[in-house]
Amino acid sequence: MTTANRVRVLFCDQLNLARGKYIPIADAQKGHARFCVGTFAVTYDKQLVAAPGGGLLTGLPDMEAVFDPADLRPGWEDDTAIALADLHFAGQPFDLCGRSALKAAIAAWEARGFSPQVGIETEAYIYERGLDGGWVPYDTPGAFVYGTGPFSDPAGLIDVIWQQAADCGLPIESINAEYDAPQFELTLRYAGALQAADDVFLFRQMARELLYSRGYLLSFLPKPFADKSGSGLHFNLSFNDKAGHNIFADGLAGPRGAVMTGAIAGLLHHHQALSGILAPITNSYARLQPASLSGYWANWGHDHRSVTVRVSGETGKAARIEHRMADCAASPYFALAALLQAALLGVEQGYALPAPELSDGLETVNTTKHTPHTLPEALDALEADTALVERIGRGLIENYVAIKRDEVRILEGKSAGEQVAYYLHYI
Repeated sequence: MTTANRVRVLFCDQLNLARGKYIPIADAQKGHARFCVGTFAVTYDKQLVAAPGGGLLTGLPDMEAVFDPADLRPGWEDDTAIALADLHFAGQPFDLCGRSALKAAIAAWEARGFSPQVGIETEAYIYERGLDGGWVPYDTPGAFVYGTGPFSDPAGLIDVIWQQAADCGLPIESINAEYDAPQFELTLRYAGALQAADDVFLFRQMARELLYSRGYLLSFLPKPFADKSGSGLHFNLSFNDKAGHNIFADGLAGPRGAVMTGAIAGLLHHHQALSGILAPITNSYARLQPASLSGYWANWGHDHRSVTVRVSGETGKAARIEHRMADCAASPYFALAALLQAALLGVEQGYALPAPELSDGLETVNTTKHTPHTLPEALDALEADTALVERIGRGLIENYVAIKRDEVRILEGKSAGEQVAYYLHYI
C-alpha cells in the first residue's frame, strides 16, 4: 500500500509526452481519470489539427485513463505515487493508445508461444545555464567514451539520477559518458516488453524533471548539436519460450534459428516504414546519415555496430538482437509495438534474409536500402507499408501521421537551430 496522499496519473501520447494529472489518493481507488481526447489533436506547440480520432470536429469529447489501483508505483515527487494508464474511449480500449498497441503486439507473439524480452539503451546530452541565462553544453572537461566520475560529471548529476531511480524501482543496468561531451548513455535492465517500456518512459521523465529542478536540462534530442554525434534509442530484443528459455540462445543456426532469421528479415523488410515511427521528428534525419552508426542502412551483422540490426556476440541467456535506428523522440510503446510487429511479419511471411554485413558498414556497405532522408518521406513510406500499418493499427497510424504532417508544415523553412529550439524542452 502506498502512503502517498496524491497520485500522478500518466500516459504516453503520440509525441512521447507524459500527459497526466494529479488526483487525491482516495479518488485513485476508482481506477480511472478523465481527459480530453483532443490530446491527440495537437502538435508540440499546441496547434490544433483535425487528425483522425483526435475529436476536433466532434466536440473534443472525453476519454478515460484506466489503471489498476493495486499497481501504483513510487514517484519521484514528494508524497506522490504514479499510475500508468491505458486509454479507453466510449467504454472501449482507445485505438490511439500506444501502450495498448504494445500490449497487442506482445499478445501476438505470445500466441506463438514466445514472450518478448527487451533491454533499452538511451542516449542524451546535458545542458546548463550560460552567463546570458541560455542553455549551453554542460562543462565536462575530461569526458570520454565510457567515462565515469567527476571529470565526466563534475556536478554529480548521474549520482542524483541513480539514487532517485533506485528509490522509484527503476532498474538501471549502467550509466556512462558517451562518445561526445556532455553526452551520456543510460541503460535499463532487461525485462518483459511492457515493463521495459513502462520503465524507460518513467525513467526518462524522472531524469529530465530531476535535473531541470536543479538548473540543468537533460535533452534526448537525436541531433542537438551539428558538430557532435547523435543520440539514439537502442532496443535489445529476445524471446522466451513457455519454459522461460531464450529462443535466441543458440543463434541463427540453433533449433529455433528460423525465428531469429525471420525477425531480422522483418525488421529489414520494413526498414523505411519503421523510420517514420522510430525517427519521428525533423531533427531525427540530421542523425540518420551514412557512416554515422545510427541505423541508416537496412543491414545486419554479427557483433557489428555499423549496422541497424546487430546480433550480439553473447549467447545463452544473454543472446539478443539490437535494433539501432530509433531515437528518444519516439514513444517507447509505439516504437516497440512497431518493431515487434515488423519482426513477427518477417517470421510469418518468411521474408528472405539478406547476407550479413561483412565490410566496415561505414565507407563500404552491402546494401542500397536505407532510411528516407526527411520526415515527410518517412511518413510516406509508413503510409505505403499497408501490411505494417494494419498490424500496428490503422487508427493509430492515421492520427500520428496527420499530427506529424502538421508538425512538418510548422517547421518548413526553419533552420536546423530553429528546429532544435522548437523541440528542445519537450524531448
